[in-house]
Amino acid sequence: MTTRRDFIKVNGITAAGLSLGLRPKWFNGPAGPYESHRPKLSERKFTSTAVEEKIKSIRASIKDPELAWMFENCYPNTLDTTVNYSEVNGKPDTFVITGDINAMWLRDSSAQVWPYLPLITKDAGLKKLIHGVINRQAKCIQIDPYANAFNPGPTGSEWDTDNTTMKPELHERKFEIDSLCYPVRLAYNYWKITGDSSFFDENWQKAGKLILDTFITQQRKHGKGPYHFQRKTEVSTDTAPLGGYGNPTKPVGLICSVFRPSDDATIYPFLVPSNYFAVITLKQMAEMFDVLGKDAATANRCRVLAIEVHSALEKYAVAQHPVYGKVLAFEVDGFGNQLFMDDANVPSLLGLPYLDAMSAHDPLYQNTRKMVLSHSNPYFFKGKAAEGIGGPHVGMDFIWPMSIIIRAITSTDKAEVLACVKWLKSTHAGTGFMHESFNKDNAADFTRKWFAWANTLFGELMIKIHQNYPDILAKAEV
Repeated sequence: MTTRRDFIKVNGITAAGLSLGLRPKWFNGPAGPYESHRPKLSERKFTSTAVEEKIKSIRASIKDPELAWMFENCYPNTLDTTVNYSEVNGKPDTFVITGDINAMWLRDSSAQVWPYLPLITKDAGLKKLIHGVINRQAKCIQIDPYANAFNPGPTGSEWDTDNTTMKPELHERKFEIDSLCYPVRLAYNYWKITGDSSFFDENWQKAGKLILDTFITQQRKHGKGPYHFQRKTEVSTDTAPLGGYGNPTKPVGLICSVFRPSDDATIYPFLVPSNYFAVITLKQMAEMFDVLGKDAATANRCRVLAIEVHSALEKYAVAQHPVYGKVLAFEVDGFGNQLFMDDANVPSLLGLPYLDAMSAHDPLYQNTRKMVLSHSNPYFFKGKAAEGIGGPHVGMDFIWPMSIIIRAITSTDKAEVLACVKWLKSTHAGTGFMHESFNKDNAADFTRKWFAWANTLFGELMIKIHQNYPDILAKAEV
């Protein structure tokens, strides 16, 4: 197995490389222009009638043949290539790999199946598959709430030598707040869409209470807590400073996240977008424990913490920017230090409305959006191929398609949405898929040929455009 970062260094691939035997085994090269790159039907991991109907419907509305082809390739990629469904003790159990890494990230697995949620009332098999993801995530959290990625079983990992409390079930143990938020988002919205509360059993309730306890512990009001992480590496962002606990924080009510959703170490451990995500998560858990669990005590603890974190965000995360006025910082430490940047991975400052953590019309968000989509953000890149946000995980001058997709999803400007679609169409390097990142001046220089989250997210964007701006898809050539 390889990590995301090692994959970039060892297997960075250009479009030309696809003809050199470096493609995934399921990647079917086209016999002609815009023929499907999906696996053969017999080789697909899972087939959903509702998803296939959605593909057929949306594709028919996309008049640009290249864009239609990309949608058909990308939207079902998670189901086609990454899900492994089974039943354990009569209950659904679904293990979801990220793509080119044979491990399940709590964040990625939630995000990968998220775009299929609106279809689960039409497809019982798809509903069971996602129910299985929810069940598996609850088990994973109970194994270790500080881990970000898990193995299919107790197989061990190449990261067993990390200086942290590794277990054989863990692939990696980087604590990221969002790893505990995404499973709640998935479970809550599954319940809201289906009315099915059967997932909210003793197993999930234990996981939910563990999420709450972990958040409280990582407020670090009573010491640093049990979590620390160090790795022998030449990459500074792949390990945490000061004995593995991260840089100092002042206990002000915010929650520490030693790592970002990019799996990079934070500079200031109070990661602002992840704390906003935690506020929404706590409110959702409060509602579930109240309505489904009849557990007023736990629900109240969730609400109290949500209020505390939100109040601390208002006090410590907002700053006066010299160009853009009142904005949100990306990271803070409670001492008054603030970091102004954004990262492509979600949760991000740009993606707050996507997570329902802030209104897209909020003046504070709009100012922040302008800042992170400008050269005031050190990881905003503009080149010959496109413009967008990257991050230190891949390095300078590499734009993440995910940031372009999120920009479009959170935009209220049709012209901006169209520009994003054009960039996405012109930077897939002939593969028909999204990638982790690409060089701002040369889209054929990209990382990760099989990144299911970005693929499925692109499909989600196309469906949203179909709903909101169908005239964009009606263009013969975008």
